Amino acid sequence: QVQLVESGGGFVQAGGSLRLSCAASGRTFSTYTMGWFRQAPGKEREFVATISRSGGITYYANSVKGRFTISRDNAKNTVYLQMNSLKPEDTAVYYCAATPRAAANSPAPYHYNYWGPGTQVTVSS
Repeated sequence: QVQLVESGGGFVQAGGSLRLSCAASGRTFSTYTMGWFRQAPGKEREFVATISRSGGITYYANSVKGRFTISRDNAKNTVYLQMNSLKPEDTAVYYCAATPRAAANSPAPYHYNYWGPGTQVTVSS
């Protein structure tokens, strides 16, 4: 089992940047594929990015490709989401999630067993 806690959210103007972190408990972090998802008010939770167990393979939603970068540090049990060129439509609660699935291409929320409580990101125009 793994527990996840996100941090780094906040308020930023359009065009700005934020870096989200997700700290995981436990000694088996490197055995989990990790993902970032987001949920805006009144909308379903949507896929943002995933990263393989080793960090060598990443996938992104088309809406964030080229602007967001997912990475992980297995020695620190932490996964990151660097968000650049933020837009008002990026406003949402951002969640990190963990799955024991080996496939890094895991874009569906139901693929994930463990979730953090989320961190709010607000982008003003």
